[in-house]
Amino acid sequence: MSGNLPHNCLINPEIQKPKMSIQRKATVVSSLVASVLIVVKFIAGILSGSVAILASAIDSLLDLSASVFNLYAITKAEKPADLKFNYGRGKIESLAAVIEGSVILVSGIFILYQSLKKILLGSELARIDLSLYVMIFSLVLTTALVLYLSYVAKVSNNLVIKADALHYKTDILSNVAVLGALVLVKLTGFNIIDALFGIAIGLYVGYSAFGLLKEGVLVLLDRALDNDKQNAIKAILDSAKEVKSYHDLKTRQSGDVYFVEVHLVFNPEILLREAHAVADSIECKIQNLQGNWIVITHLDPYDDEGAQACSI
Repeated sequence: MSGNLPHNCLINPEIQKPKMSIQRKATVVSSLVASVLIVVKFIAGILSGSVAILASAIDSLLDLSASVFNLYAITKAEKPADLKFNYGRGKIESLAAVIEGSVILVSGIFILYQSLKKILLGSELARIDLSLYVMIFSLVLTTALVLYLSYVAKVSNNLVIKADALHYKTDILSNVAVLGALVLVKLTGFNIIDALFGIAIGLYVGYSAFGLLKEGVLVLLDRALDNDKQNAIKAILDSAKEVKSYHDLKTRQSGDVYFVEVHLVFNPEILLREAHAVADSIECKIQNLQGNWIVITHLDPYDDEGAQACSI
């Protein structure tokens, strides 16, 4: 089978993409938010001398770089398949997730460096009240962004948006930690608290990067779809009474597209057009599962699973 849609197959309208997809809109919004946070945090960090705020500003700068790259990646990934890229460009999204994970890791290392440097050299905090207002503003804005990105990630199942949402979730914890550090410094006068909180933030940010890197790499390596999706596919295959058995079921993901390949075993006496119609029906049912699917079926007159490769 070609994997193209049968003429009578009605596809779930959710997979139809607008001129500017919700994923691309999300990257634009996150880029704008990151830009605002960079300005206010750098101003507050320079005026107060807080390493925690400056570290958070650097993290926002890396956020902006990642969001801009994500916008580029999603724009490229949404281009249709062509003669040069027969399967589309969806994997650029996974590559973007790996790059963003690396950016998060570098951000964590930098925060650790700045915090340790402050412990060794020491410095006083100034204009703590201004810093508190800035971090409260940052916390509210980042929380609103995370709620929006989480919604988009759930609707689109886009790995890049999931990565962006995770990144900004770590920023929420980072902002809470910085805010807590500033409050404690104001109450106690111990400036080393700012650096200690910076170390904690750096360690957490670095740790959060590994999960994101792992997810992106596994998609690039064509990891099979999760059990829920595979079970849904198998349920459809098992429901086809004309199919005696099936084998060589293979699945993978590229961007927001799920790929399925499977060999269907029919009675040798069945007419080709009848077997073809059954395969079309199976493809339709899989393509109407949630998400965007490309299904390729191969028709077998007998079960040749495990057969040796043909020789010429």
